[in-house]
Amino acid sequence: MIELSPIVACICEGGAETAIIDILVENDRLVFSRERMLNEEVIRCRNGRDFEQRYLRKGFENKISILRVMDSHTEGFRLSRAYENKVDVIKVVTSPEIEMLLILAEGKYKEYSKNSSSMKPSTFCKQVLKMKGNIKSQEYIRSYFTNVDLLVNTIQEYKRVRQLKPGEIYLADLLKQKLR
Repeated sequence: MIELSPIVACICEGGAETAIIDILVENDRLVFSRERMLNEEVIRCRNGRDFEQRYLRKGFENKISILRVMDSHTEGFRLSRAYENKVDVIKVVTSPEIEMLLILAEGKYKEYSKNSSSMKPSTFCKQVLKMKGNIKSQEYIRSYFTNVDLLVNTIQEYKRVRQLKPGEIYLADLLKQKLR
């Protein structure tokens, strides 16, 4: 299980990622609670310097864990040296795109894998799965994953079928472990 600081800054790339984190927090499925989140909300600030200016200059007593939920393996997040020992930056990768959760939830991962070299997950969702509307929006994700167990199972399945690079974690690694 992942070890997080008492304060967690959860930075999400887009609306879909924000909705997923919010659903999981609201249903007490993550290893941290809303009360431990910086400002008790998901943050939409992808630039390290901007984040530093807006949030870190408040003078925290404890170390902060920064969770960056995104589909990029390479996007940088630079903070000044003054914060090197005051924060842990953890990449939570949803590569290739958060829409992979929709594909997995629909049970179409094998079919997508056959087309993956020629089709992005978002295109597959629209063209093959015939999903309408803005599938990356908070509203769409919230309406699709009204059953939190479907979301949790899909996140766990995503971890099973994907491979990450060293230093990255999955959304599944942020889930509370079920008591047996």
